[in-house]
Amino acid sequence: MCSSTGSAKPTVLIENDRVKVTEWRFKQRGDNTGWHRHAYDYIVVPLFDGALEINLGNGQTVEAAMQNGVPYFKEIGVEHDVIKANNFECAFVEIELLETQA
Repeated sequence: MCSSTGSAKPTVLIENDRVKVTEWRFKQRGDNTGWHRHAYDYIVVPLFDGALEINLGNGQTVEAAMQNGVPYFKEIGVEHDVIKANNFECAFVEIELLETQA
């Protein structure tokens, strides 16, 4: 993931030729990942029940409901900034699929 600097804290848990697994932790309301474009397909596993605000650019913002432990999948090319919309500390695990199919 290519990213501008945000205030959320990324911690890389696993990185090899096939996957990159990062925990993103949001402590304060408004913490964000920074604007970025995903260079790979990826899976997100929320570690909380609540919501995130997704800035899609061009003034478009949506709220995405998160359910603890329920993953979702997105394809390469997604561009956005993910922003904390809760009044409590929250985190998710992002799994980037670095290996491409031949």
